[in-house]
Amino acid sequence: MSLVDEIKLSARAGKGGDGVVRWHQSRPNPKGGPAGGDGGRGGDIKIRAVRDIMHLKKYKGNTKFNAEDGGAGGKNSLHGADGKSITIDLPIGSLVTLVKAEKTFELLKEGEEHIVLRGGIGGYGNEHFKSSHNVSPTESTEGKKGEEDTLEIELRLIADTGLVGYPNAGKSSLLNAITNAHAKVGNYAFTTLDPNLGDLYGHIIADIPGIIEGASEGRGLGYKFLRHINRTKALIFCISFEQDDVVSAYRALLAELKAYDEELPKKPILVALTKSDLVSKAEAEAAVKIFATKSLKAMPISVHEPQSLKSLTDTIITLLRSLG
Repeated sequence: MSLVDEIKLSARAGKGGDGVVRWHQSRPNPKGGPAGGDGGRGGDIKIRAVRDIMHLKKYKGNTKFNAEDGGAGGKNSLHGADGKSITIDLPIGSLVTLVKAEKTFELLKEGEEHIVLRGGIGGYGNEHFKSSHNVSPTESTEGKKGEEDTLEIELRLIADTGLVGYPNAGKSSLLNAITNAHAKVGNYAFTTLDPNLGDLYGHIIADIPGIIEGASEGRGLGYKFLRHINRTKALIFCISFEQDDVVSAYRALLAELKAYDEELPKKPILVALTKSDLVSKAEAEAAVKIFATKSLKAMPISVHEPQSLKSLTDTIITLLRSLG
């Protein structure tokens, strides 16, 4: 699964309906007292969290949302109808920023709902202005405009674990091998340009596009996708045996993550030493022992060796279950 993780929407809440000037009319009193009703309230713009993480794709060709305006007041003191509100469904994990208002909303639970833009209040009809000093008011007011703004939506996946590593470390191949994902795989850097997701017995795994040294300075894809691992329970570092020194590669990758967010390295970490079919069993075991001296569990993995994949999946499931 690949997804849209950023989008901008323009939204306008409804304008309040206008108040009107009307009079009670009857044969004996063709111009009786004031009876102009107030206008209805404009519809609101709401956001709601849904479980469908692919939902942002539906808005790529539909980026403008206008709630219904309130109805004008009527005769016989009738209040105008309120405008219908619009609810914009967004994936759980969405961070919504109102550009003008400088407000932020975060959707963390399915069904969570917020009013982000409020409709304008309706105008007053002439009946509203009746008093002992003004028995025949002729004034009315227009409805107020609804709030409008640009909604910047940033999806931060709520995945159980994230695969992080350098380009061509085998993350996408590993995701495809242990889940139902169909991520694009290629023998060149930055094959993955969007996060990919897979389901491992009910646990969501996110493949984060490759990070390189200097990402904090804007090299490669920078930190564009690292926000997706902020909420993960654990991290799986994919370090390829194609690296000259897998431990140094791990340290450099860890430093880049720490430069982005000092809290990330504090998450439980599992090291997947990918492409283990390229080295001897003795070399693979030696690398595992080095990581063990640093209190890190490392596992040699090859997509061509089913047993190594089973050992990895069992370890991941056990780890995630222990974290709740």
